[in-house]
Amino acid sequence: MNNFELAKEYFLDGCGFLEAEDFSQAEHKFIKSLELIPDRVSTLTNLSAAQLKLKKYSEARVAAQKAISVESDNSEAYLNLGLIELDLKNFESAIKFFDKALSLKPDYAEAYSNKGATLNELKRYDEAIAHYDKAISLKPDYHKAWSNKGTTLDCLKRHSESVKCYQKAIELNIKDSYLLGLAHHQMMLVCDWTNYVNKINEIFHLVNKGRKGAEPFGFQGIASSEELLKKCAEIYSHDKYPQLDNLTKFSQFKHHKIRIGYLCGEFRNQATSILMTHVWELHDKSMFEIFAFDNGWDDGSKYRQRITRAFNNLFDISRLSDLDAAKLIQENEIDILINLNGFFGLGRQEIFSYRPAPIQVNYLGFPGTMGADYIDYIIADKTLIPLDAQSSYTEKVAYLPNSYQANDRKRLISDRQFTRAELGLPENACIFACFNNNYKITPLVFDSWVKILSLVEGSVLWLLADNPTAKNNLIKEATARGLDSCRLIFAERMPLPEHLARHRQADLFLDTLPYNAHTTCSDALWAGLPVLTLMGSTFPGRVGASLLKAIDLPELITNTQEEYEAMAIELAINPQKLRDIKLKLARNRLTTPLFDTPLFTKNLETIYTKMMERYQADLQPDHITIT
Repeated sequence: MNNFELAKEYFLDGCGFLEAEDFSQAEHKFIKSLELIPDRVSTLTNLSAAQLKLKKYSEARVAAQKAISVESDNSEAYLNLGLIELDLKNFESAIKFFDKALSLKPDYAEAYSNKGATLNELKRYDEAIAHYDKAISLKPDYHKAWSNKGTTLDCLKRHSESVKCYQKAIELNIKDSYLLGLAHHQMMLVCDWTNYVNKINEIFHLVNKGRKGAEPFGFQGIASSEELLKKCAEIYSHDKYPQLDNLTKFSQFKHHKIRIGYLCGEFRNQATSILMTHVWELHDKSMFEIFAFDNGWDDGSKYRQRITRAFNNLFDISRLSDLDAAKLIQENEIDILINLNGFFGLGRQEIFSYRPAPIQVNYLGFPGTMGADYIDYIIADKTLIPLDAQSSYTEKVAYLPNSYQANDRKRLISDRQFTRAELGLPENACIFACFNNNYKITPLVFDSWVKILSLVEGSVLWLLADNPTAKNNLIKEATARGLDSCRLIFAERMPLPEHLARHRQADLFLDTLPYNAHTTCSDALWAGLPVLTLMGSTFPGRVGASLLKAIDLPELITNTQEEYEAMAIELAINPQKLRDIKLKLARNRLTTPLFDTPLFTKNLETIYTKMMERYQADLQPDHITIT
């Protein structure tokens, strides 16, 4: 076999590995081919593509540039350069390379789609959709353009349109099966329960078989098995965020204070910061130095102002590459790095995959395991993760006493006195409420609510009007169950202090399952509204119970759907019993642990100290419990 034939064989092998997503083998084969024929452009561009997937950005750039030096009008090499810049968050540079590729090949669908993805990162959503549409017009079977369009439509809260895009992508490329979960989550956001049981069973089957059935965040809204949640997280972490490095291997930083880094995309007026801000303000600055690594933006809110004052240092990492952000964390010698996003929101999980801090912790934003070996601990309590459930978490559990959830006891409730009439509520009726996000409402939960309303004469259910399609679908579902749709009242969004104030006009908050109210539960309790919860079998389904125990209202925790329904009905028809519970809640609000932010902060700092002590003693992470 001559050099040309052998090089061709290596090249074809590399293409096969590239198609099979074995990027290391693909890289190896392309390099072997180039050793025999150094200037073959197709091999150079494919090598660049493989190295890009391996996050070898410098090598990928060299290969693409070499391809251009041989063939100056090589549009594929310019596309690869654009993809490198996109990965590195150099969005303007990425657009220039995609435009160059399009100038050379005006019908290049992949360049249009990836430019659209870049515009999406810049929040130029309408322009992004126009580029996806152009890609689809050029290549109607291009599943990635359909999927990208679905993502942008989700950002615009055009969820029904997003569903259609994801479903089209599934038709064109069924093996990319995260799409099943993505499409279903979009349906849940608009309370579209078409073929609900069949769809979730299909997703469960895929995850159980170790396949890509769903992304972990959306999966939490439908799954009732801790083992399946763990499998889903492991599949996703292994596929999307494998460990890439260990920047602090064998490092034991020597500081007078423990350095805590909080990495988050929501350092603003958003649920995570609403819960955490007072904790950051109360951290003992004589013992801890706290750093914020911000992947979001400054919204100018009062919360942002408080956050900025609370931290010793606040770094904007939103336009840093994952590796550069990891190096920044390592350079600041962070001892303990807290992942406040996980798979939720504007997270940067890949930064953690470089292990920029010797101790890495999953807390608050994502209520479940990350399924990644480089996350050492998850902060929880024994209601959320019972001792016999520890095997369902890849992290070691750091147990706080009381509840795991931070709360800001400085949270303002408006003095505004709403009337039921101005809120559209009946004057002399039992007002059940649930202000959870719409995706947490499942058909089974809604069945219970309809049953409760049917048996409590004149009662209504007050829900969050998250989007018009969800509202219309819930009305349709109520009618299909024989319930007059006027029994559903929808609350428009309003500023948090006013939203908390309007809670006073409700009688009882009805929780959801398998994903409980989290921040919305503490909102209700802080505002004086009792919450009736149903204890689930997973972390996100046990949060309601955790919060109620911490405010000493265990009588509002039920264990079966029948008990949940019976308790709701009993409290509605026995107003004195409900008044007694409200009085107890009022007494407990500032005397029990749930809203005792100084106590919570002290306990959290004890957890951090114990993590650090183990590390300094060269001990591996292990379960930690404080009392």
